[in-house]
Amino acid sequence: MSNLIFWFLVFCTGLCMGSFLNVCVSRLPQGLSIVRPGSRCPDCSTAIAFYDNIPVISWLLLRGRCRACGRSISVRYPIVELAAGVMAVLVAVQYGPALPALIYFLLICALIAISLIDLDHRIIPDMISLPGIAAGFLASFLLPELSWLDSLLGILVGGGLLYAVALGYYLFAGKEGMGGGDIKLLAMLGAFIGWKGVFFTIFVASLIGTITGIVMILTAGKNLKFAVPFGPFLSLGAVVYLFFGQSLIQWYFFGPRPW
Repeated sequence: MSNLIFWFLVFCTGLCMGSFLNVCVSRLPQGLSIVRPGSRCPDCSTAIAFYDNIPVISWLLLRGRCRACGRSISVRYPIVELAAGVMAVLVAVQYGPALPALIYFLLICALIAISLIDLDHRIIPDMISLPGIAAGFLASFLLPELSWLDSLLGILVGGGLLYAVALGYYLFAGKEGMGGGDIKLLAMLGAFIGWKGVFFTIFVASLIGTITGIVMILTAGKNLKFAVPFGPFLSLGAVVYLFFGQSLIQWYFFGPRPW
């Protein structure tokens, strides 16, 4: 019974964090405070009462509408809350109820916010990635599987690799093909997961990004008139590394071969 209560509390903590992420995604690109004022309807700006601000449950009870104006509230709000709740449980299962789980959960929360902001506005806020680089390096002194040297190399390799790619594309094509936000994001990821994680993240992000791009081209054809942001793919690649990276690397280099 106590175990069930523990996992329920972990899930609820994740839900609440997801609610906070929705605020960050909405306000950070506008340069607004994420603390004040309190939550408001995105349409009529009416303050949302505490009983209408319970993660997921309030959205379901109100049928996805504002109590004051009746306007629809995006289903993305409860999806983000649920995603954060599920990730809180999965990280605790993967790393145990210990400090590394908390650190990696906060990293994943930052990646959720970054991905949604990048999808909405094609930007990756420096106010997340730059402090994240410092936080990742400091976290290396608390994470048993990551040394400070691995973290430092991760920052240099992560930022340096994408900077080299961006510079090469600019020299070849005469225009920017990758924003500085992606470079700083990968440097932040390198701080948390080290240089090995950087290479893994780039590989997975490029693979998924390529597949997604092909599908979008085949689906939209000539109607595809916008660039696909790379931040969400980098974020996804890093999350895959957190859960499966070590075992996949071990299998690839040291697993059995059919020949």
